[in-house]
Amino acid sequence: MTTPKPMRAVIPAGGFGTRMLPATKSMPKEMMPVLDKPAIQYVLDEAVASGIDEVVIITGRHKKAIEDHFDSSPELEGFLRDTGRTKALKLIEDVAGGARLFYIRQDWPKGLGHAVLQAAPLVEDRSFAVLLGDDIILDARPTIAQLRDVHEETKGSVFCVQNVEASEVSRYGIVETEPMGKGLHRVIDIIEKPSPEEAPSRLAAIGRYIFTPRLLPLLARTKPGVGGEIQLTDAMRALARKEEVYCQEFKGRRFDVGSVEGWLEATLHLAAKRKDLHGVLDSFLKDHGKAHRKSN
Repeated sequence: MTTPKPMRAVIPAGGFGTRMLPATKSMPKEMMPVLDKPAIQYVLDEAVASGIDEVVIITGRHKKAIEDHFDSSPELEGFLRDTGRTKALKLIEDVAGGARLFYIRQDWPKGLGHAVLQAAPLVEDRSFAVLLGDDIILDARPTIAQLRDVHEETKGSVFCVQNVEASEVSRYGIVETEPMGKGLHRVIDIIEKPSPEEAPSRLAAIGRYIFTPRLLPLLARTKPGVGGEIQLTDAMRALARKEEVYCQEFKGRRFDVGSVEGWLEATLHLAAKRKDLHGVLDSFLKDHGKAHRKSN
């Protein structure tokens, strides 16, 4: 019996980040700092904490900062070592968390499906995870680890879903399902960015997936869909017609840090968990409360 090859993760990070302009005009949206770490480092940390130590990052010609961040920096490391700044040195010595990283450049952002397809040569012989580079999900147990449990039990593809407001369904792939209990569903259909009237439910696919290699040939045949882009959900829809596909209502707190609102929410949430920042937050909230009362 052939032993399955170790799972790899794919992090698509080639988009323009237009929701965060002008900050992302020259800086990748995935490198936007959330407190003192760039967003993509939280995502990589989740993959590593889920037992994945080989990660493919899909970048573009304007995303070199991502590669530089995870690379070694001998000059900076030497400076920190020579000046005795051991705490700072420890923070940067292994920001990749021991993962082996592969980079593939996407020639042009043509949709999430197109981005994932770029990784095919490195994942076509194994099941693989996909983690969106601007989605941070926080939980005691990493979200990809939760999905791996389902994948190992069912041997099928599985992705995360969450309930969204009716006004938000047109932003997501919305899933029609057969509930199986404990937040697990069998996927019947998935529709990319439907209107509220067309949506089969309010269960939205969000940025964590595990796929069998059978997704890739379907993805290669997927034509441009909504927005003229190659949509990952269109290939997922085709996959669900050929084999069992599942979705799991995840446990945890999700932040879409590709938007100003989500980035701010994540920053404040994480700051509130840092004892060294409580004084700053308390002072701000106190002063803000005074200013608010005066304005009223």
